[in-house]
Amino acid sequence: MCSDLPTLWGQEPGPHNVSLRGERLRGTREHKGLDIVCRDGSTVYAPFDVTLHGKVTVYTDPAKAAINSGINLRGEGLCFKLFYVQPDKTSGSVRKGERLGVMLPMQRVYPGITSHVHVQMCDKSNPTPYF
Repeated sequence: MCSDLPTLWGQEPGPHNVSLRGERLRGTREHKGLDIVCRDGSTVYAPFDVTLHGKVTVYTDPAKAAINSGINLRGEGLCFKLFYVQPDKTSGSVRKGERLGVMLPMQRVYPGITSHVHVQMCDKSNPTPYF
């Protein structure tokens, strides 16, 4: 999925997934997705053939503007979102392995965090089996 971790795709959840669905984050908030490690500035590739359905605004907080972008995608019968990605385009089709965009600079907003692409299903179901 990311240019700096070419062997991650298709692996079982493990050390590259920094947060799994259902974990508690910052108190009582439940994590509703899957985080896949990706270095800031890395190229992000399509996990399978997808159609692009517009840009995602991740935050309303202006202090997080540097990472306030993502993309809505549909493919293989799934609807999902990728957060913290600056998409190259927001409509049309992208084939598996083609470039979707660039990982945004998480370290600028959250110094010391493990930079990652957040995958969230549109219906907030568990994305892990698909990734």
